[in-house]
Amino acid sequence: MEDAKDLSRDHAQHNVAHKEPVGFFDPRIRAVKRRVCYQWARTVLLLCLVILSVMSLFWASQFCVSQKMGNLTVWVVDFDAHLDGKENPIVGPAIVKVASMAISTPQSLTYKVRSPAEFDYDPRALKQAIYDEHAYAAVIVSPNATGLLLNAIRTGDSFYNPSGAAELVTISAREQTTYSSYIQPALNDFEREVIAYFGPRWVERLASQNNTLTQLLRTHAPQAVNPAIGFKRIDLRPFSPAVAVPAVTVGLIYLIILAFFIFPFLMPVHMQLLKGDHPPLKTEQWVLWRILSNIAAYFFLSLCYSLVSLAFQIPFTNDPAPGTESAQNPNAYGRGSFVVFWMLNWVGMAALGFPCENMAMVLGAPYSSIFLIFWVISNVATGFYALDLAPSFFQWGYAWPLHRIVEALRTFLFGTYSRIGLDFGILFTWIGVSIAFYPLANYIMQWKQRRGV
Repeated sequence: MEDAKDLSRDHAQHNVAHKEPVGFFDPRIRAVKRRVCYQWARTVLLLCLVILSVMSLFWASQFCVSQKMGNLTVWVVDFDAHLDGKENPIVGPAIVKVASMAISTPQSLTYKVRSPAEFDYDPRALKQAIYDEHAYAAVIVSPNATGLLLNAIRTGDSFYNPSGAAELVTISAREQTTYSSYIQPALNDFEREVIAYFGPRWVERLASQNNTLTQLLRTHAPQAVNPAIGFKRIDLRPFSPAVAVPAVTVGLIYLIILAFFIFPFLMPVHMQLLKGDHPPLKTEQWVLWRILSNIAAYFFLSLCYSLVSLAFQIPFTNDPAPGTESAQNPNAYGRGSFVVFWMLNWVGMAALGFPCENMAMVLGAPYSSIFLIFWVISNVATGFYALDLAPSFFQWGYAWPLHRIVEALRTFLFGTYSRIGLDFGILFTWIGVSIAFYPLANYIMQWKQRRGV
């Protein structure tokens, strides 16, 4: 009987193997064509829905930028005449007047005039506030700016520098795209408006003092006549060098992808503990092994990822610098910054990778790839751009892993304002929640395997 069954099975396999290929419209494959077309349509529809829903997150994060420009605040503080009260100030009031005339619309920066008393009449305290990210920029009218200008006219001071009248203080390493695209161009316009407003009034004042233009231009300080005042640019934390761009932007996308592919690469290795000519490992110990081995894998992968930045000479050994002074790449932890950079990438990779592995177990192939698309887009949309310019819907982005990684990286590489405790705290929360869900995700995977789903 068994020989007959074997013979019949071999005969059937022989017939299948020797079936002649047929054309697409052959009626004998009508049923399979119907099934294939249905599955094709279902898959394409699913991918279309993914494009319309998940990919829309990125476009949506940039959709209201022009309407949200008002969230970018610039403080204007007039310290003029607070060191020398003999002269009636004219420089400070002119700059404040232009700031007050600036139409506060959602499509423009918001200029807020603040009292110097709020900063104890100390420009350094205002710079510290900008460094602490209370505002995006500041216009500082220098103490005694009017007195210095008038003294240059009276004495012909050839050393008078018009740009000493005021300062434009920024911190571009906070978010380089926002500063280069929106804030710096707006401040350039503001400077031109101030000079256009002040120039005619200054010439009128000089003329009222019976000075001829020829006399004024023959002095040793013609720059005190024109342009008379200007702005000194101070970037507390410039965004440089250019090779640092991948470390805080596109390179982190690769970090997500690397974390995602841990699962398909290592799962065949892990399965050897369950299958073979040996007793299978207990499920709970198998799960524990996978968690610990993943953490170890992230440790070495993040080291290699970090070494790429080190190899291309991103600074990691500069000393820290005060927040009130402009500094090029001051590293928050001095010579230990690379180790902290590596540890952040390690923790960040785990925070990005464990959710990927959980969803890979729950969804299975190929649907886990859809989660990867969502995970990359949602993290990029909230991590690489200022959330102040995004719709209010994206406030959840402050808790997303990549946003915290980028913020901490800026602290290490550029010495920006530190929220390192919060950054690491949120990343560890992601890891803790993911590990707590891990056994359930593993159970779902094994349940689907037993059912052949």
